[in-house]
Amino acid sequence: MNTYLILKTIHIVSSVFLVGTGFGTAFYLFFANRSGSVESIAVVSRLVVRADWWFTTPAVIIQPVTGLLLMELGGWPLTAPWLLVSFALFALAGICWLPVVWLQLRMARTASAASAAGGALPHPYWADARRWERLGYPAFAAMAAVYFLMVVKPGF
Repeated sequence: MNTYLILKTIHIVSSVFLVGTGFGTAFYLFFANRSGSVESIAVVSRLVVRADWWFTTPAVIIQPVTGLLLMELGGWPLTAPWLLVSFALFALAGICWLPVVWLQLRMARTASAASAAGGALPHPYWADARRWERLGYPAFAAMAAVYFLMVVKPGF
């Protein structure tokens, strides 16, 4: 197997970790929030933070490294329109993801404290949850578009 195929495999697998972990954790926290169970929300929000550190963060690093190497080995110019749009969409997803990480940390701490105290989640938790959700939609849409561009490689 050659270097290009090894890098391509790493790139594809890391993209699955990036988007799959993001979508999976968002799914579970979205529905845990709607359950109203403070204990469930505390557990799920803590695991969402852990999954982001273990899976999403390494994938965010691996994606551009392997992508740039694949471009070079594959002979794709940095100025190819589909690549420029992909870069912009990846950056948009990152711009959404960075505040999401901070919100998730705060939400997990708040939910854990409320669960330990046997109380309800305070208003700031729900405000953070709404922000978290609003940032997730454009991030996922951007990454879906990146997948499309990576597969189709349109000429524009």
